[in-house]
Amino acid sequence: MLIGITGTNGAGKTSVCDYLQTRDFAYQSLSDEIREELARRQEPATRENLIEMGNQLRRTFGPAVLAERVKAKIQPDRNYVVDSVRNPAEVESLRRLPDFHLLHIDAPIETRYERVRTRRDARVPATFDEFVAQEQREMSSDDAATQQLLACYQMADEKLINDADKKALDARVDDLLRRWSMNSFRPGWDEYFMRIASIVALRSNCMKRKVAALIVKDRRIISTGYNGTPRGVKNCNEGGCPRCNSFAPSGTALEECFCSHGEENAIVQAAYHGISLKDSTLYSTFAPCLICTKMIINAGIREVVYSLDYPLNESALRLLAEAGVQTRQISLKL
Repeated sequence: MLIGITGTNGAGKTSVCDYLQTRDFAYQSLSDEIREELARRQEPATRENLIEMGNQLRRTFGPAVLAERVKAKIQPDRNYVVDSVRNPAEVESLRRLPDFHLLHIDAPIETRYERVRTRRDARVPATFDEFVAQEQREMSSDDAATQQLLACYQMADEKLINDADKKALDARVDDLLRRWSMNSFRPGWDEYFMRIASIVALRSNCMKRKVAALIVKDRRIISTGYNGTPRGVKNCNEGGCPRCNSFAPSGTALEECFCSHGEENAIVQAAYHGISLKDSTLYSTFAPCLICTKMIINAGIREVVYSLDYPLNESALRLLAEAGVQTRQISLKL
């Protein structure tokens, strides 16, 4: 789960971030990206400098630059809270990650002014009227590169009013976590197996293209394979395959190729270990060629799921259909 935090000054954003960290959420902040930039330029991180540098970075690198920098640090297996979301482009960028929620935190403006006064921070406006005027400047602007808190408010998935004590605030956050967790992102079985196949493909030593297949039965992986030279033969990327190392044009010099295909290797690996493939499903990052198709049929595989089309696979797909092997293509950004 990824929770973006937006809201007004003194609303309690830091309190929510601190609480989420006690619930094993890793912390990231768009403002920290600005602070790092100020530190590189040896400039103090005053409120004015933070706002101006943020605007400058958005104008130079695009309004989503801070979110893009933070996204590069995010790992898919952890929960994160991302503080200081202040621009609609940042929201749109973060929404492209799975299981993202934008939380807007607010409180009555009089309450918020009293909170920021207690910080005894030099950045706090001296009077309530100055505080209100400052906030109005930050709420919206005609410049798309500046802070747009009102637009972020309108894009929020939830609005949390922090008008009570910390115990009440924590309870409201817990309620949000329970509701959001019930609908958290999980890949379906097809995506799950196909993404595993894409990782297996990274083991390929083929110079031309990295392809992999895995064979599944009862939602259990029973064999995997990736393309490359046969067991005991010099790897393709070490000069083992004359066709691949000459980067022959597609569809030519196939008689010189020493590499076995990913589907072929997955089937042969199962045979090597004495595993039956009858009524199993084969997932491949690439549609099978005609030779692999014949092996798939004779191995008793009942379904083939693939991601990318093979340029010359019309005959293969026609043969699979005639043999009663189901085929499905799922398009994933692998």
